[in-house]
Amino acid sequence: MNQYDMKGRHAVITGGATGLGYAIAQRVLASGGSVTLWDRDEAGMAKAVASLKHPGSVHSVQVDVSQHASVVAATQATLKIGPVDAVVNSAGITGPVTPVANYPIEAWQQVMDVNVNGVFYCCREWTPHLKERPAGRIVNIASVAGKDGNPNASAYSASKAAVMAITKSLGKELASSHVRVNCVTPAAVKTAIFDQMTPEHIQFMLSKIPMGRFGTPEEVAAMVTWLLTEDCSFSTGAVFDLSGGRSTY
Repeated sequence: MNQYDMKGRHAVITGGATGLGYAIAQRVLASGGSVTLWDRDEAGMAKAVASLKHPGSVHSVQVDVSQHASVVAATQATLKIGPVDAVVNSAGITGPVTPVANYPIEAWQQVMDVNVNGVFYCCREWTPHLKERPAGRIVNIASVAGKDGNPNASAYSASKAAVMAITKSLGKELASSHVRVNCVTPAAVKTAIFDQMTPEHIQFMLSKIPMGRFGTPEEVAAMVTWLLTEDCSFSTGAVFDLSGGRSTY
């Protein structure tokens, strides 16, 4: 495993109790950094903190990223722990797998609230603080679905396209500062989010990956952690692919 330099750097990771967020926390800690996990699931965060086994370097703050007031409160609580150098927006939901004509309005709104508004709220609240740091970093977790559009997943696809657009816009806004803003677009990565999908949809996603396998959380974590380091100095507003050859643009 390559060693990235996160010594002295503190990262906030949304959705950090499980899945990609948890894997990213593992890699940041292994690289010498500290993390504050953000998640709705307080019990899940307590379990994650214990299993990460880095006393003093792992903290947790309960938050609902779909609610602006909750993000504001969590930001203030986290700053009491210490200055923050990096933010990873990993919290997300897939929503139902169903055609547009039958897509529940409430489900559409929920996906947008978490996947789009949540990223916006976190970027909005953390940007002023990251600008005060010598090498602030934001990494947003998008998806290849935002590039290609997965059938019967209109809300998820649209939300991840929005995440890419937010990344590009904010990256340009902050280009003259010390803050770098990038996103990654994984193809399907086998995590607990698969529980929200039908077997048919999972097989469809696998059929689109030329490598013939799903990505792993560890592969995503490796790329994200590099994007959080000071070595990622001349890339901002960029979209980094993690799709096993599915998306090459």
